[in-house]
Amino acid sequence: MHPRDQTIFALSSGRAPSAIAVVRVSGSQAGLALMTLAGRQPAPRQASRRLLRDGAGQPIDDAVVLWFPGPASATGEDIAEFHVHGGRAVLAALLAAISNIPNTRAAEPGEFTRRAFENGKLDLTEAEGLDDLIHADTDRQRRQALRQLQGLLGDRARDWRERIIEASALIEAGIDFSDEGDVPAELRVPAVKAIKALHDEITEVLAAQGHSERLRDGLVVAIAGEPNVGKSTLINQLSRREVAIVSPYAGTTRDVIEVQLDLDGYPVTVIDTAGIRETDDPVEQEGVRRARARAEDADLVLWLVEGGRAADPGATQSLVKSGPGRDQSGGSIWIVRNKIDLGEAGDVGSGVGFGISASRGDGVPNLIDALVKFAAEFFGTTEGALVTRARQRDLLRRASDSLRRSLELVEDGEELAAEELRAAAYALGRLLGRVDVEDVLGAIFQKFCIGK
Repeated sequence: MHPRDQTIFALSSGRAPSAIAVVRVSGSQAGLALMTLAGRQPAPRQASRRLLRDGAGQPIDDAVVLWFPGPASATGEDIAEFHVHGGRAVLAALLAAISNIPNTRAAEPGEFTRRAFENGKLDLTEAEGLDDLIHADTDRQRRQALRQLQGLLGDRARDWRERIIEASALIEAGIDFSDEGDVPAELRVPAVKAIKALHDEITEVLAAQGHSERLRDGLVVAIAGEPNVGKSTLINQLSRREVAIVSPYAGTTRDVIEVQLDLDGYPVTVIDTAGIRETDDPVEQEGVRRARARAEDADLVLWLVEGGRAADPGATQSLVKSGPGRDQSGGSIWIVRNKIDLGEAGDVGSGVGFGISASRGDGVPNLIDALVKFAAEFFGTTEGALVTRARQRDLLRRASDSLRRSLELVEDGEELAAEELRAAAYALGRLLGRVDVEDVLGAIFQKFCIGK
């Protein structure tokens, strides 16, 4: 039997031990699993209490079972659910009993959702939204993922694709009736109007999204500077816990330390790097190399200097120039003067500047407020954002480009314009996962957890 025709099962709740555990079975043998373990099938979609027994008749647990006959189920197949006590021994006995049923096997990561996708229960954008919802760490990530799961982008993409197909039908009808005088021109006018409206809508969506797809991964902020200026103390202040060793000796931090923060719902990864300086110590040299690399890749660099000292313009500007997408006006690097409690802060100098005392916390709330504002501007309007992944943006851009080319070509020949419309419809089909997406399915679903 092909693996896709086999019945799959998995623990679909948190790892044991737990108060209650949910084991889900999906496929043609789900009903047999209920009959074998629970004695009989309960009424569809009604919870029923049963004493579960294995194939030898030995009791497993006093449980609640549910029956969801397909196609009216989450996967479109027959589904059985066993709600049992979440002890390891209970789960081991239940999973072993299910595995003894013919043509059943343990599910792979994301296989329940993949079957739901293949059975038309959700499109690929909704599946991506579900994955994002599972992995959401902040409230803004959760809200964005939930909107995708509810079909925010998928519904728009289906509407766009249907309208492209309608415009394409008009263009191709003009080709078919090319020998009947002004018929092609009469058909071309409404088609061009529809194509232009579609192009404008998709272009507007692409222009308005900002970095909304980056909300999944979060903003990366690197704390950099010379040794012993308080970088580790600052990351401890931002995280409100001791995550980095603080020492009066220069060169204490040798490797990169990362902390995940939730700043007003925005996910932010703060990186504490080794002090950047010339050194003969090979271990510290490697730490400095890694510090430079991470700072260059960061979305924002907080360059720490001691309050009375001037920032080295050569060191800071090299990071700005090296970083991807950076402007050279200093927009991606902020000068943060630390230890202001020990003396004058001095002039801030070029770039955005702050004066703080990382050890006492002076000025840190103002810095955090500025980080929240920076994140809001960086991510743009995430409320109602349609694009949440680079894959989605790329396919929407392809569709937009094809629509633009069709408008440019329609006066020269309907055949070329019709081909570009087919390319636009194809790109939106790939976005929804309805045409030629086998190459991306594995990459998407393997990131799901087992049991989902």
